[in-house]
Amino acid sequence: MPSLLPAQIAPETLAELLHRVFGHREFRAHQREVCEAAAAGRDVLLVMPTGAGKSLCYQLPALARGGTALVISPLIALMDDQAGKLSALGLRVARVHSGLSRDDARQACRDYLAGELDFLFIAPERMRVPGFPEMLAKRKPSLVAIDEAHCISAWGHDFRPDYRTLGSHLPALRPAPIIALTATATPTVQKDIAKQLDLKDPAVFITGFRRENLAVEAMELSKPQRAEFTAKLLAEPGARPAIVYAASRKSAEELAERLNRDFTARAYHAGLEPGVRERVQREFLSGKIDVVVATVAFGMGVDKADVRTVVHVALPGSVEAFYQEIGRAGRDGLPSRTVLLYSFADRKTQEFFLEKNYPPVSDLEQVAGVLGEEFVEPESLQRALGKKKIAMDKESLDRAIEKLQGVGVAEVDMAGGVRAGEGRRGLAAWKAGYDLQVEARRAQIDKMVAFAEGHQCRMTALVRHFGDTTDTRGPCGRCDVCRPQTASGAEGHIPDTEECRELRMILKALEGRGTSTGKLFTDLKLTKDRKTFDALLDGLARAGLIAIANETWTPPDGKEVTFRKATITHEGRTPDDATLATVWIRGEVESVTRKKRTRKSLPPPIHASRVAGSGPSPFTKPSRGSGAPRLMKSAPSAPKASPEPAIELNAIQADLEAKLKKWRREEAGKAGLPSFFVFSDTVLRNIVLAGPRTLAELSTVRGVGPEKLERFGAAVLEMCGK
Repeated sequence: MPSLLPAQIAPETLAELLHRVFGHREFRAHQREVCEAAAAGRDVLLVMPTGAGKSLCYQLPALARGGTALVISPLIALMDDQAGKLSALGLRVARVHSGLSRDDARQACRDYLAGELDFLFIAPERMRVPGFPEMLAKRKPSLVAIDEAHCISAWGHDFRPDYRTLGSHLPALRPAPIIALTATATPTVQKDIAKQLDLKDPAVFITGFRRENLAVEAMELSKPQRAEFTAKLLAEPGARPAIVYAASRKSAEELAERLNRDFTARAYHAGLEPGVRERVQREFLSGKIDVVVATVAFGMGVDKADVRTVVHVALPGSVEAFYQEIGRAGRDGLPSRTVLLYSFADRKTQEFFLEKNYPPVSDLEQVAGVLGEEFVEPESLQRALGKKKIAMDKESLDRAIEKLQGVGVAEVDMAGGVRAGEGRRGLAAWKAGYDLQVEARRAQIDKMVAFAEGHQCRMTALVRHFGDTTDTRGPCGRCDVCRPQTASGAEGHIPDTEECRELRMILKALEGRGTSTGKLFTDLKLTKDRKTFDALLDGLARAGLIAIANETWTPPDGKEVTFRKATITHEGRTPDDATLATVWIRGEVESVTRKKRTRKSLPPPIHASRVAGSGPSPFTKPSRGSGAPRLMKSAPSAPKASPEPAIELNAIQADLEAKLKKWRREEAGKAGLPSFFVFSDTVLRNIVLAGPRTLAELSTVRGVGPEKLERFGAAVLEMCGK
């Protein structure tokens, strides 16, 4: 990519600043391109994961441009963390937020106007203070950075009404370039950020979502079992430090009390006194506390590099929130684990939160009806509602005001006063906008449930969710889908002969048609109960032999019914023994004719001494006298592959087969799997005999399905072409 910098800011200047100010000799992936675009004066939209170095992408170009950079940040903890780090580098930094005294805020403004600052951090609500935006415009900033920019979008997972008006203040700060940064924006939110901020021909960077060192797992587990499971998971020192996310303040405190029996654990949530929260955060960062059990109030602004495990003991409200929270693990680049515990009841909890946080339109209409042209205290609105015989408690009123502010119907000043906003005149428009917000939140819950129940590689699913088009790699080889036999608590086994027969019966029943999993269970009668049958289906789906998706059907009574539909995949149509050996049957499966199988125990904890990408994965034990990984003891040996075709190979074909087998061993070794998990001997022989030269030709080889084609196709064709 050619340099975007004007002549007076040479690329080497950025490199020199990087080394001289920040002490780094090289840019991380994608940082140079972003810094060059911003330093050249272009607007930038940057979506990059937590821990990938987003902050440098506004800090370095700000210093290259000279003057004062204005940084708008939503949380005091996040702001203080960034400001403290920059001050430690010898830079001139000031902050303006509610946690500082009025004198400190005034001094920060004076220093800004005098040009004595490199960075001024402000909270978004400061733009509602009369005269403050005008003060900023008196001395144009060199660059405006809007951190956590997803907060500006009503379609994002963390919409903040205070962010909504930022776009109206930015023209007065031009010609400063605007750089919007976030770690969690879907393609829809990305477009909305650019629209709301009126970014001018922005350079857009959506990249870096794959976390090579994270093993992402999801496990269905009833709520009563989660505390003991978490205690067992975190019992070994190698699994800590850890962050555990809970759904409520009460559950966070109860779980922290339980975990504290075995190691140092503390609760963290917004209901604690500020001093207590600060102490918990400080002691966790310093290593005095092993585990923090927190609500979503904990995380932003917490930069602890060696978090080994993140556990969610309840389903998050969105994939974006989930990704942001698991991003706290393994920021030092060492192997780390994230475990999501969920059940059907969690969806009901999220729907309850949705209904609580988004009051009915009728409540909003009632509050909008008593808003006047002057700012008044919320208590005055409550009294006005009372005169109309409308009873509304303080919490419900606050939520209604927040939602009305979000759609522009209400305005809120710094003192908490409320008055009518311009949006009240367009009653139908704001109602429609509010309904769309509610539906967007509901869709986020649906996507989170689909992710938890999904059978696609977890990391690949996350990369695709955020629209990272720069990532063309396949499955991660670490998650519970790629390596189910080594996932946390994933008790199970490779199918024996009888179970292979049952799996073939399921695949046979699905030939030529898709059907509901309930009907399949009833028709085949293979297991004693539905749960054990679903475990067989789950194993087939994780192996890529069938696909399972939620479908809807509307019967004559008009009430929509949701059901799970199973369909066979290309790989599932002609499975050999080696292919069926990739099925991992989880849970206590008991068939009609056989008793329960013996199960394996929890895998060993992740140890920080194992470096990502070098040597065994954190879920395998090294064999004695060798650095090569091997499966856990409990994993059964691989079944024998089907006999190879009795066709004599010529010298060229024999050489290709040898190359393919050597490559297969290396690929399997990277993931700590037996070779047949990559391709069976039969499939390798089919490839050799076919001699494919294109992906289309390779896709026709028996045993090479879409998943294997995407993951291994390029490497196989390269060997076939030599």
